[in-house]
Parts: sequence; structure tokens; C-alpha cells
Amino acid sequence: MNIYVSAALVATLGTWFLTALGAATVFFIKKPDLKLMNVMLGFASGVMIAASFWSLLQPAVERAAAAGGVPPYLVVTAGFLFGAAFMWATDKAVTRAKKTKDPPSDGRRGKRTLMLVLSITLHNIPEGLAVGVAFGALTRGVSAPEAFMGAVTVAVGIGLQNFPEGAAVAVPLRREGKSRLKSFLIGQASGLVEPAAGVAGAILVSAVEQALPFILSLAAGAMILVAVHELIPECQKNQSKNPYLATMGIVAGFALMMLLDVMLG
Repeated sequence: MNIYVSAALVATLGTWFLTALGAATVFFIKKPDLKLMNVMLGFASGVMIAASFWSLLQPAVERAAAAGGVPPYLVVTAGFLFGAAFMWATDKAVTRAKKTKDPPSDGRRGKRTLMLVLSITLHNIPEGLAVGVAFGALTRGVSAPEAFMGAVTVAVGIGLQNFPEGAAVAVPLRREGKSRLKSFLIGQASGLVEPAAGVAGAILVSAVEQALPFILSLAAGAMILVAVHELIPECQKNQSKNPYLATMGIVAGFALMMLLDVMLG
């Protein structure tokens, strides 16, 4: 394992650690409060929607344009629709399985939980690849200090984004009645794919660079479907007294993720 692959591994372990820190926020929520959970679920929705564009679709368009060949709009649109179709198929498969195993209410909860975990885990794969590609490119003659600092910046930016993403998995799990420990373990596990993807990206940088636009847009399609179909309707329930509470959570989550993406590039 050369030094740049090792650096990619260390960097993506750091991004996973920040995911775990975000998931650890469930330990500070003593009792599930409906209003707070609605805000946090809305916040998770905003994070996912913003990440879909700023972290995934925009970089996918830029990378596809730089690669040439197939028009960027075809690559990104195909990836986006494939990602949404993948999550839709997952939804149908989980619903069918749950009908034979659980009561209707429990089946609905289990389906929503699985879709949320799958979507954010899927989103973390291209993020890990992006870090790996950034460090792996240094092995191909791009070894200037500015390039190395650029790779570090990518890792730091993705790591900071992972903090709210860890909470975006763990908090809804806690809302569904999971224990704090189980919610944390599942939340942090959603980021474990990043080190593996980072090492793969650093080793296979040329191949990954060609496939990355499609992978990025695929993850975006999956996240948008889950946010719009599952999380936003759920966070808007039981809000007769505070109809804009969860909406402000969505706005805050979107604004924070947009700020981190734009500020950290």
C-alpha cells in the first residue's frame, strides 16, 4: 500500500469518525419529543436534498463535462433516474417482505428505516470514492503541495458534512423506537463504506474517475426519492399547533449543508 493509498484510508477513517460523532447525538436526547423529532427529521430532509445537489449532482456534471465523450446531461440524468428507480424497487421489495412478517404499522416503520439507511449509505460510497480519487491522483504526477492540500480539503469538507448525515440516520431511528445504542451503531455504520470506497478509489483512480459522475448522480436520485417520499411527509405529521416547525428544520438542514459545501468546496 503506497503512501497516497494510506493517506486515503486515514482520511476516510476520519470522515467515518465524524459520521459516528453525528450519530452520537442520540445519546444527548433523553426522551423522544415529537416536536424535536419533527424538526430533526425535517433537518435530515434538508441535509439530504442539499447534499444531493451540492455534493453529488453538481460535481457529477463537472466531472462528466471534463471527461468528454457522452454528454454530461445524459450521464447525470441516467444516473439520477437509476438511483431513484433503485430505491423505488427497494421500497417495493421491503414492503412485500414486511407484509408477511410484521403488523402493518411495524412494517411501515421498518421499510422507512431501511430506505433511510440505504440511501445515506449509498450516498457515502461516492463521497469515499471522491476522497480516494483526490489522493490517488497524487500518484499520477499531480504531487504539488497545492494538490495535496486540495485532497485534504476534500476530505475535511466531506467529513464535516458527515456529521449532520450521521444524525440524519440515527435520530429518525430513535424516533422509530430503537434504543440509543442501536440507533448510534446503525448511524455510524452508514459511514463505514467510506474507508473501503476511499481505498478502492485511490487504487483504481483512472477507472473510478470515468464512472464517478454516474455513481454520484445515482446516489442523488436515491436520496431525493427518500427525502421527498418518506422523510418530508413524516416530519409534517401532527403539526396543527406549529405548522412551520418541521419546515424550518428542512430549511436549516438545507442551509447548513449548502454552507459547508460552498465554503469548503
